[in-house]
Amino acid sequence: MPANPAAILLGAQAGAFSLPVCDHYSGVEARMRKSLALQAELTQEFGACVFDVTLDCEDGAPVGGEAEHAALVTELALAADPKARVAVRVHAVDHPAFDSDVAHIVGRAGQRLCHVMVPKVERVEDVQRAADALDAAGATGLMLHALIESPAAVHRAFDIAAHPRVQSLSFGLMDFVSAHGGAIPASAMSVQGQFAHPLVLRAKMDMASACHAHGKVPAHCVITEFKNPDALQVAVRRAAGELGYTRVWSIHPDQIRPILAAMAPATDEVDEAAELIERAAAAQWAPVQFGGRLHDRASYRYYWQVLDRAHRTGRPLPSQILALVAPT
Repeated sequence: MPANPAAILLGAQAGAFSLPVCDHYSGVEARMRKSLALQAELTQEFGACVFDVTLDCEDGAPVGGEAEHAALVTELALAADPKARVAVRVHAVDHPAFDSDVAHIVGRAGQRLCHVMVPKVERVEDVQRAADALDAAGATGLMLHALIESPAAVHRAFDIAAHPRVQSLSFGLMDFVSAHGGAIPASAMSVQGQFAHPLVLRAKMDMASACHAHGKVPAHCVITEFKNPDALQVAVRRAAGELGYTRVWSIHPDQIRPILAAMAPATDEVDEAAELIERAAAAQWAPVQFGGRLHDRASYRYYWQVLDRAHRTGRPLPSQILALVAPT
């Protein structure tokens, strides 16, 4: 079997980036420390880093205390395990603290960050402004995630997703609803209403389409009902199965395991994918018959992505497949 089937099967529109399916946000010192400890614990349990920890400056920093909070985030990132996946959400590019956030955090800890999340991105120029700031801080290879939070930003999502420094777009439900001046009811922010209101639903689909058009990762918004894991899982499955989202935000540690379970492929699908990929590799990726159907690289691509998602959600894989999905 080739050393890297992804290099053969995945093109620009088949997902240029493979990220953990869960992005966990925390901005309070005690919770940030606990989040990093939990990430290390679950990485050991599952054999893969199954969620990112994003240290939050936008909502985590008290007004007037932005510099102190940036210093705290920097120290936490520098002290994290070398194998940890740590990101930071800085302030928006038009916020007075944006430049100091980037200069301090990225300038000192950029080599420890997996990406930088920029909130309230409205246009491509905002992405470029952020990219220039990262470059000036010495992090020329550090990727950006953009938070899309307004109707105008959704309208420009295809252009934003096309920027080469953008790795993922996240949908900001609360701000999107609020941006409509009361035209969308508060119920559209609920775990059920956000999948029913047509304006919210259309925005989610447009943003996911923009990501997939450019091989970027669409990240679904916050689900605030963290004390109802069953409702959370239903929402996550709808976001993934109906709207095409491959990543989901978490705002409470209790949400992480339900998100992983909801995003994981079924065991029988994983078994089928592993058997098909082994047979395809043995045929040097030529068409094969499998289960009474003819398969070629188009379907191989899909089943390879099933295996990748299984790994990213901590599901067990056959050793010969695991060595390819997670090469040492």
